[in-house]
Amino acid sequence: MIPIYSQKNRIKLIVVIIALIIGAATITYTNILVSKLSEREQELVQLYAKGLRYMINAPSDDNIVFIEEEILSSNTTVPVILTDENENILDSKNISIPENISDKPDKINNYLQGEIEKMKAQHEPIVVPWAEGSVNYVFYKDSELLSQLRYYPYVQLIVISCFALVAYFAFSYSRRAEQNRVWVGLAKETAHQLGTPLSSLMAWYEYIKANPKFENEPILEELGKDVRRLEVITERFSNIGSVPTLRDENILEVTENAINYLQNRISRKVTFTVESAFAPEITAKVNVSLYDWVIENICKNAVDAMEGRGSINIQLVLLGKGSIAVDITDTGKGIPKSKVDSVFLPGYTTKRRGWGLGLALAKRIIDNYHEGKLYVKWSEVGKGTTFRIVLNR
Repeated sequence: MIPIYSQKNRIKLIVVIIALIIGAATITYTNILVSKLSEREQELVQLYAKGLRYMINAPSDDNIVFIEEEILSSNTTVPVILTDENENILDSKNISIPENISDKPDKINNYLQGEIEKMKAQHEPIVVPWAEGSVNYVFYKDSELLSQLRYYPYVQLIVISCFALVAYFAFSYSRRAEQNRVWVGLAKETAHQLGTPLSSLMAWYEYIKANPKFENEPILEELGKDVRRLEVITERFSNIGSVPTLRDENILEVTENAINYLQNRISRKVTFTVESAFAPEITAKVNVSLYDWVIENICKNAVDAMEGRGSINIQLVLLGKGSIAVDITDTGKGIPKSKVDSVFLPGYTTKRRGWGLGLALAKRIIDNYHEGKLYVKWSEVGKGTTFRIVLNR
């Protein structure tokens, strides 16, 4: 069965691809505009340089005035610096001088020399032939508008990414909240639906038990076990629908009890072993009813993976920082690496029959209600799998 979540992941992937295409198109188009504007500014500076050349050999003062007013003064955006052949500064245009050095010629000169170095990094200077075989240089750099336009698409992408990230987390939180309501509502309704027939069964059990005709009847004992089992199941669903109470429990004893109960109700061809690497009196904060449910779900999945034949080893390990690990290792068919992250998704199952909720519910119980962790520690196809439960002490 393919879970709905995998379909949602495909939709997310498609949305990301579309967003990347839009982002790439935005950057490409902006770069085209930047290239065209850069060429225009370069032509403007070259025109400025030609105007300077023409002024040297201008036949009349009128032409000089025309060039000065119509060509040289038309550049109001591109920063330029005119120097002699030794790069001594002769003139500058469209460069903002800091106010704190505006009345200090030496510092202004040093500042402009620094601007020349920046200009060299962007563009080659334009050579202007001057009198008696000497030359002048026109240094220039991108205008403020062009510089802003270069970085605009990246700023735009960052803003869009931040917005998308906030929207994603808001959506995820909303979805988790909705899932929580569904889980809680389902659990409460199940506990409610089980409550009425269970009360009736308990009354009938007590009635039959009090009848002398059924004294020492083996079936009565089995009926009592089933009634108590239904009580446990009802308690589990009730705990899911509310905040469960965690108590300091002897984790080795609780685990052994869960395995003993389970072992009598599955294939005899499956062997269980429980080992502890720490003192028997070590405790962990658990809700016994829900913890048993987790052990049961993981072990039943392991039995299915082993097709009713193999071994399950439970190893209890003391971790640092006040936590305990319960490692459940089976000799089943293992989980492919590509599926390891999917086994805890609701609806994921490899069985023909089943809802694919067992491991999803187990992870929810450990991660949400016990504030611990449940994950696949190790798995190899054809050899088996180890699930690790981390609990707080």
